[in-house]
Amino acid sequence: MLIHPWDAGSSEDEWVQFVRHHGFGHLVASGRGRDVPVIVPTQFALVDASRVVLHLARPNPIWDAIAENPTVVLSVAGDWAYVPAAWKAIGDEDPRMGVPTTYYAAVQLIATAHVLDDQDAKVEILRTQLADVEPGSDVADPSDHGRRLAGIRGLRLDVIEVRSKFKYGGNVDDEHRAFVAEHLTERAGPGDAAALTHLRRRTPLP
Repeated sequence: MLIHPWDAGSSEDEWVQFVRHHGFGHLVASGRGRDVPVIVPTQFALVDASRVVLHLARPNPIWDAIAENPTVVLSVAGDWAYVPAAWKAIGDEDPRMGVPTTYYAAVQLIATAHVLDDQDAKVEILRTQLADVEPGSDVADPSDHGRRLAGIRGLRLDVIEVRSKFKYGGNVDDEHRAFVAEHLTERAGPGDAAALTHLRRRTPLP
């Protein structure tokens, strides 16, 4: 993806917090010589900045693509908010000539995929994912599911490159960003609060 300098992630902690908070993305495996890559929407657990774990059903078509080429991409995007043209014009500027845009965050983790079929390894992945999405719950331990575990395969993704983008008005001045921030506050639609938080965090307003 295109990442302008003003949109680039500012730190490892920034993208880690974003990816961990969302916990859902698209796993892309290109395989070898395929016309179309395999793209799988999936829950995952970010263990740390270098490792992701997840599981998928055994019949999933992604396994053949990973066997052909273990380099995959886990793509996570969200916290988006549409910014209308009129919000990009201040003072004497013509609101009809404002340039609309969309604020959003996107992180792409390029990784080497390791398929884990050992039952103990799959149980540990499930425990990690449950601790991530249901911390402290009284859910049964994954080992209790016995033969059902044969229906899934585990994946460990070892991250080799991170591409992070936080597109929240970093290319304009404080006055223009403050105008957009005011409108985001008033509209308070889906995604607006998250976008506003990113905007203020990355380029603090006066």
